[in-house]
Amino acid sequence: MPQLGLLPRRTWAALLSQLLRPPHSACIPAVGCHSQVAEAVLTSHLKPHQEKPNFIIKIPKGTRDLSPEQMVVREKILDMVVSCFKRHGAKGLDTPAFELKETLTEKYEENSGLIYDLKDQGGELLSLRYDLTVPFARYLAMNKLKKMKRYQVGKVWRRESPTIVQGRYREFCQCDFDIAGQFDPMIPDAECLKIICEILSGLQLGDFLIKVNDRRIVDGMFAVCGVPESKFRAICASMDKLDKMSWRDVRHEMVAKKGLSPEVADRIGEYAQCHGGISLIEQMFQDPRLSQNKQALEGLGDLKLLFEYLTLFGIAEKICFDLSLARGLDYYTGVIYEAVLLQTPTQIGEEPLNVGSVAAGGRYDELVAMFDPKGHKVPCVGLSIGVERIFSIVEQRMKTSFKKVRTTETQVFVATPQKNFLRERLKLIAELWNAGIKAEMLYKNDPKLLTQLHYCENTGIPLVVIIGEQEQKEGVIKLRSVASRKEVAIKRENLVAEIQKRLSES
Repeated sequence: MPQLGLLPRRTWAALLSQLLRPPHSACIPAVGCHSQVAEAVLTSHLKPHQEKPNFIIKIPKGTRDLSPEQMVVREKILDMVVSCFKRHGAKGLDTPAFELKETLTEKYEENSGLIYDLKDQGGELLSLRYDLTVPFARYLAMNKLKKMKRYQVGKVWRRESPTIVQGRYREFCQCDFDIAGQFDPMIPDAECLKIICEILSGLQLGDFLIKVNDRRIVDGMFAVCGVPESKFRAICASMDKLDKMSWRDVRHEMVAKKGLSPEVADRIGEYAQCHGGISLIEQMFQDPRLSQNKQALEGLGDLKLLFEYLTLFGIAEKICFDLSLARGLDYYTGVIYEAVLLQTPTQIGEEPLNVGSVAAGGRYDELVAMFDPKGHKVPCVGLSIGVERIFSIVEQRMKTSFKKVRTTETQVFVATPQKNFLRERLKLIAELWNAGIKAEMLYKNDPKLLTQLHYCENTGIPLVVIIGEQEQKEGVIKLRSVASRKEVAIKRENLVAEIQKRLSES
């Protein structure tokens, strides 16, 4: 059927009149009415921009736009993170933003209600990915891979109440690094902790501490404290909130909402307040209750070995064995860790920015087997960098320092002081682009030179090449430094080489 806009209005009125005409000749006098109907239909189609009552232009809750200035800072953070991942031998990977719903369900236990489900539009039940770990495990199982060191940067979605002041959103970016494969104990785990230290030190966010625990120790602790096995995951999810809530509030949740007896909760509280280094691990080996649990002893043995490797890496002082750390995601099976900033840099008179953990991860040895038809295991350990939370700190720093951020990387501006030089500017800028030089010019036939120079100063472009009648006659181009305002004449054939030389020296 032809589109409405391809036929004249009268033709459409006649067509509609024929379509709407009743089969009885007695209705002939009503033809005028049909023309009015046709006119009304056409009019409604020809007004695509009708006013929408009470319509407010806004973005969905828990999301945000990033300005060009913010994107510059964000990209610098991501570049630093990814370069560290590559330095440690990781390969890049990307997976779909949405997965089959059954791929994600039952992998997050208490947090499964935070998954965004998509409306079925093609015969498949789909959900937006909750993190990058489960899709990675699915990828390994689907491709029958037994070893892989990978990094991935991508958006994930969680249907939770956003607290934007703390850098928490419903849509946010994650940067993951994972090592999959059967290796000797704690070597890949130690490297993951080293990577977190390198990234947080490189970003210069201030002092930080990485809390370390083991899910086998957590489960062993629950068992010796008297937590029913059926409540392990639910109580673990409650304990995971200790970075955001007081022990009193967490205890209340365990008892009032999760049905745990007060005595059992109090015994958990005794362990949850313990944190230290290798000496605490030795102390837990001697604990009368914990030492009787096989799982807990295995976890303590691995943590002792881990601290040996961390000492060799020179980062043991940044690591703290913390029995309150639980990591609520159900797929963790061994060592778990979480990096927190000890002090957020702020200006005098400002409230400190509480962003919680800025990196986290752990070992998940059973996840790949959940996707494999034969249940083959591929041990994995990994980490995730909290880009949004780190960005919220850097963003606050930007606001207080009033430092101007360049939103482009333009190196050279092509200018002219005279009229009728558009074609010469186009030839010149093409020459620069072909040489790989980042260049700009104003999209005007005859711009004023002062306007062009002001543009360079306002946007931070370091060099200007100027062509005019005199330069054209002499076969030269003027090269101007925007900062010093000094100009030199360069032979046209030497211009590219001279620009490249200056850029390499800057």
